[in-house]
Amino acid sequence: MTIKPKVTGFFDAATNTISYVVQDPASKACAIVDSVMDIDYAAGRITYDHADAMIAFVRDNGLTVDWLIETHVHADHLSAAPYIQTALGGKIGIGRNITMVQDTFGKIFNEGTEFQRDGSQFDRLFDDGDTYTVGTMTCEAIHTPGHTPACMTHIMGDAAFVGDTLFMPDGGSARADFPGGDAGQLYDSIQRVLSLPDEMRLFMCHDYGPNGRDIAYETTVAEEKANNIHISGKTREEFVKLRTARDATLAMPRLIIPSLQVNMRGGELPPPDEDGKRYLKVPLNGL
Repeated sequence: MTIKPKVTGFFDAATNTISYVVQDPASKACAIVDSVMDIDYAAGRITYDHADAMIAFVRDNGLTVDWLIETHVHADHLSAAPYIQTALGGKIGIGRNITMVQDTFGKIFNEGTEFQRDGSQFDRLFDDGDTYTVGTMTCEAIHTPGHTPACMTHIMGDAAFVGDTLFMPDGGSARADFPGGDAGQLYDSIQRVLSLPDEMRLFMCHDYGPNGRDIAYETTVAEEKANNIHISGKTREEFVKLRTARDATLAMPRLIIPSLQVNMRGGELPPPDEDGKRYLKVPLNGL
């Protein structure tokens, strides 16, 4: 808690995603968390405006990228980690249970035997409690499943990046009805996050501005414990009932089909077909 990294958020309005540059206060090293690759899905067009803004920030501030962290396999935006890695370097890391996600969605998208389901598309697979360094700063990955089996919370000094485990207090929590998700596990993971020091800063992966408020993405453990509308004062049984009922009303995310195909590959697009072009599959009645 004595190490206080500088955290700069980059909000992507198209997907309500917040990506982060996290700077070691004692050096010029940084990590990038949950980057976004832009897609016009209707037109099948990929662009990199969001990633380019992060690249420009890193270069303008003379920073060096040590890590590109994915908190989980996102279902609502495409990762730009390989694109940023090509420009700035760094290692791409995700939770070891990515292999479970790859196995599940490799079947759904009929990827065949050429699609590797061993996590080899990433530079490192984190186990619960693993540490790594960003400059002089020792960081820790803790396993927080429930939204997906591979979700990890990354602790960097007094800042924790929770992915989709939590939203801001007035947003509650993320859904747990994707394949491999589990509302009970999500409750347990949230409790683990909330067992961190009260002053720990928590950074969200998404915010939707509920009730018309401005976009916000930083809170604290104490604020979540006191005010989270899905957690505060609720038992595990009450949370599971609430989460399950709410999930039953939710439509699939708009970009789930392209996002999963790209993100389970570590942010790489599917390989070219015989004609040299790349294609995304739409599994009918598969999700």
